[in-house]
Amino acid sequence: MGRAVTVATCALNQWALDFEGNLERIFRSIDIAKSKGARYRLGPELEICGYGFVFFLKILLIRPKISLANTGNYRELRWFTPWSKARHVEEYFLPRIIQEVTGQETVPFGDAVLATKDTCLGAEICEELWAPNSPHIEMGLDGVEIFTNSSGSHHVLRKAQARVDLVNSATAKNGGIYILANQKGCDGDRLYYDGCAMISMNGETVAQGSQFSLDDVEVLVATLDLEDVRSYRAEISSCNLAASKVNPYPRVKVNFALSCPDDIDVPTCMPIQWRHHSPEEEISLGPACWLWDYLRRSKQAGFLLPLSGGIDSSATACIVYSMCHQVCLAVKNGNADVLADARRIVNDEVYIPEDPREFCKRVFTTCYMASENSSQDTCQRAKLLAEQIGSYHINLNIDVAVKAVVGIFCVVTGQTPRFSVHGGSSRENLALQNVQARVRMVLAYLFAQLTLWARGMPGGLLVLGSANVDESLRGYLTKYDCSSADINPIGGISKTDLKNFIQYCIENFQLTALRSTHKTPHPP
Repeated sequence: MGRAVTVATCALNQWALDFEGNLERIFRSIDIAKSKGARYRLGPELEICGYGFVFFLKILLIRPKISLANTGNYRELRWFTPWSKARHVEEYFLPRIIQEVTGQETVPFGDAVLATKDTCLGAEICEELWAPNSPHIEMGLDGVEIFTNSSGSHHVLRKAQARVDLVNSATAKNGGIYILANQKGCDGDRLYYDGCAMISMNGETVAQGSQFSLDDVEVLVATLDLEDVRSYRAEISSCNLAASKVNPYPRVKVNFALSCPDDIDVPTCMPIQWRHHSPEEEISLGPACWLWDYLRRSKQAGFLLPLSGGIDSSATACIVYSMCHQVCLAVKNGNADVLADARRIVNDEVYIPEDPREFCKRVFTTCYMASENSSQDTCQRAKLLAEQIGSYHINLNIDVAVKAVVGIFCVVTGQTPRFSVHGGSSRENLALQNVQARVRMVLAYLFAQLTLWARGMPGGLLVLGSANVDESLRGYLTKYDCSSADINPIGGISKTDLKNFIQYCIENFQLTALRSTHKTPHPP
């Protein structure tokens, strides 16, 4: 008792090279953390410059990365080299501009930990949590009681469970407090960082941040007792024996205490049960938040989607509709940043998004592009879904454009290709199908650029693709058809998960137009 420490972690929506905006969000998180009594605040990886310069009072330690992410979306080894000198510290000469601010000439650089008056802190960085020989193992054996991780972990379906389990297991074997910060939002590319900041102690979660949120700044604060860590460790005799053999870390002494002598009776946080989203909820929330971030950063006026009535394009439309729900909810909850962005996007300084369908009408255009081979059923299904979500819907026929393109070929070659049902070869049949698909892509971009102009409104639209990950991996699509777009919200989602998501939308958004979608093959 009497060793209560109040710590804070945060999830920030930082933009690459947006130094002023990043600084403002960092300061805002610090103010929130201080107002809640925190004496230590952790931020996400690359929070100053954005993942894709705050003023220091003093730099205590520059701790380089030991493990670099080099799988999936990451290629850190292409540009960087991990620090390989375990338990080694060097003196690093600071740039003169930093020296003028901090009054320091050099700082320790390397694999070390911070020793305060009352505890010891050690840092892991992002990938190091996932490594088989994570630094927290030997740090804990060497007496480190608080582990921090400034992370830039992106969203993948079902990944949050693994991340939470890793954090909790980091302190389950040998005790300790683990603080994880994470980026949130879109990095301007295909990734979405899902926040999910957390604080864990002795193998149990004590503070959980939201996994999907439109808030640019989210701060978690927890008050914990260091004596609980020490008593937990004292009961594990095997760890005590291992600790006697560990190679000690260099310690940077800090003339500061995280705990206050007067905080004897301060209530501490109790463990909580982590609430995970289902995969269907993740599809509804993650890509929706990503779309909103992408839209406000692109400074466009909305989205355009070629809506065929099939599963893929219908699921994409539902994700946009979910985005509209999230925007209206954020505004209702008092998010001034979201309100300001919504007003700028719709070009109305007094507008308040309250109804998702009405907001969807302003920012989302759907377009059914029929041909002589299209069915009335798919056309009606697309129209009904557009009505239920509220999108501005366009029906058009592409036959004239297709005939014009094929006509050019006929004039040049003197040959007229035919579909197989009319006696044409498989090569002719495939070419004619691909012309239809690629004409749709050209028309999608034409309408995205000029639809609002034709309606007397400013701005352009981003074209949405609707090719799922199975099609992309197998090449089961026409190149440069409607799979070609500015962004593709379902590009990392399997067909099976999309079918389950459609059922989720039927039940949660009451979109009855989707009931027959998964029973019908994709239209030609």
